[in-house]
Order: sequence, then C-alpha cells, then structure tokens
Amino acid sequence: MKPRYRRLTIATAAVAVIGVALYLVLSAFQSNLVFFYSPSQIAAHEAPTGRTFRLGGLVEVGSVKRAGLNVNFVVTDTVKTVAVQYAGILPDLFKEGKGVVAQGQLRNGIFEAKEVLAKHDENYMPPEAAEALKNASKTNAKTAASVLMGKK
Repeated sequence: MKPRYRRLTIATAAVAVIGVALYLVLSAFQSNLVFFYSPSQIAAHEAPTGRTFRLGGLVEVGSVKRAGLNVNFVVTDTVKTVAVQYAGILPDLFKEGKGVVAQGQLRNGIFEAKEVLAKHDENYMPPEAAEALKNASKTNAKTAASVLMGKK
C-alpha cells in the first residue's frame, strides 16, 4: 500500500472513531437532560408524557394531603394547577404557599414526583420558576384588564 493511501485510511478511520464517540456522548447527554415546565405549559400540553421533567411553581394553600409517606398536593403558577403525587419524606422547608420544584413524570394528568425540592430561603426561587410566575402574573393582569374593559 502506498504511503498516501495509508495516511488517507488512517485519517478516515480517525474521523469515523471521533464521529462514533461524539454520537455516544451526545446521546448520553440527551437521555440525561431534564427540562423545566410550569403548570401553564403542562396545561398547554407542552410537557412530554412518559419522560422525566421538572415541574415548578407554588404549593397551593390547602392542597397538601398526607397519608403516611404518601403526599398529594397541587402546584400552581397562579394561572393553572397540576396535581402531584409523591411517596417519600418531604424537605423541611416544604410548605403551602411556598416555591417547589418536583422532578418526575406526568401520567394520566397527575404528576408522579420522584424528587421534591423546596426553596432554601425566603429570597431564592429557581430562575425558571420565577420566570413562569412572572409570565403567569402578566397573563392574569391582561385577563383582568380585558374583563374590566369589556364591562365598561
């Protein structure tokens, strides 16, 4: 084999190996990627079914029902709500009316959480949850304004 063809073969093999390695890394990254959705996005069917994702918002006041380690509660972004089921010990800072992020899957309209995270102090909220609540309050303000304008 001529040296020119040998170099070409080696270069082609190296590109193929790098391509396969890159494909494996990107597919592993994609399978471990977890997206964040608000209750409004879930109500709009933007969230995946059968895939793990994060749900964030506020725990609706009066919605927490405990039965041993099983807990049912409702997460809201002040516009829409999502029912959540969780089996396990909740964080100490989990309270009604406070921010929460739950990771799990949506099944039959109920979010089955595998992990629940509560905000760790009074000033912290995940950026995605803060943005979702801000967008929801803008929607509430627009709806209220349109109702008032319609009555005048």
